[in-house]
Amino acid sequence: MAANAFIQRLRQTIRQRHYSRRTEKSYAGWVRRFVAFHRYRDPALLGTAEVRAYLTHLAVRQQVSASTQNQAFSALLFLFREVLERKVEGLDDTPRAKSAVRLPVVLSRHEVRALLGRLRGRLWLIASLMYGSGLRLQECLALRIKDVDFGRRVLVVRDGKGRKDRETVFPGKLMDPLREQLQRVRSRHDRDLVDGRGAVTLPDALERKYPRAPWELGWHWVFPASREYVDTRTGLLRRHHLHPTIVQRILRGAVRAAGIAKPATSHSLRLLLRHPHAGVGLRHPYHSGPARPSRPQHDHDLHPRDEHREQGGEEPPGR
Repeated sequence: MAANAFIQRLRQTIRQRHYSRRTEKSYAGWVRRFVAFHRYRDPALLGTAEVRAYLTHLAVRQQVSASTQNQAFSALLFLFREVLERKVEGLDDTPRAKSAVRLPVVLSRHEVRALLGRLRGRLWLIASLMYGSGLRLQECLALRIKDVDFGRRVLVVRDGKGRKDRETVFPGKLMDPLREQLQRVRSRHDRDLVDGRGAVTLPDALERKYPRAPWELGWHWVFPASREYVDTRTGLLRRHHLHPTIVQRILRGAVRAAGIAKPATSHSLRLLLRHPHAGVGLRHPYHSGPARPSRPQHDHDLHPRDEHREQGGEEPPGR
């Protein structure tokens, strides 16, 4: 079977099981590299010995991390079990990358204030939502307008980690910036509709069930991309949300500009809410689990008041 045809079969199997686009892209990449490692032999002729050889190559020659090797292993297991419908056994003696126990990079409150002070506009709002609501970067960017509830001050995260939905509250300080962002999205959407465009991609088969939904404002992204793209599945023009790499690149620049020596990422903004090394007794009313009533005294803050701020300490930066 040709390599391209085999990868297409893999993608179809993944889509039948409703895996995410990111999982599909990751698995297809690992299978492509696996086949290339074995000089493009027919995957149907490969087996346990070839899987062991490739995993050993990753661990010994390329010295990948344990998580990377495990991801490759999961992709190959899916290939053999779900696509080729074969069992893969006898891998117990395969060299595995050693899992390192490391502390995550956690920013202090002062560093978070310095970082947010280097951001403007929607990038400031994205970082503030991750910090104030405990959202992952992808969850924040994939927010749709219908999932922002100003009345309850709740964000609904759809298809989050583990394909689970959940609710999380957001700080009152972000009410007005969020409204302004949604107004900008509405204005752009109105212009797109006048030009005969303005559609977004819907999850799963919802577009067939609700044919007009892609043009409805509620289904549009809170943080849309500036340019449209051609959906490879339908061939139609669509608008996607802001790409994570854009946010990550700007955040890295803001970290350098703020003089923060730590290799901080978007994940570091979330860790201050729940990691024990972020501060003694640190608690946050806006956690990433089910929504709960917020505390009135924190109504206008991105994070709880501590003793220093009760005595007149610096407030979080504005937009």
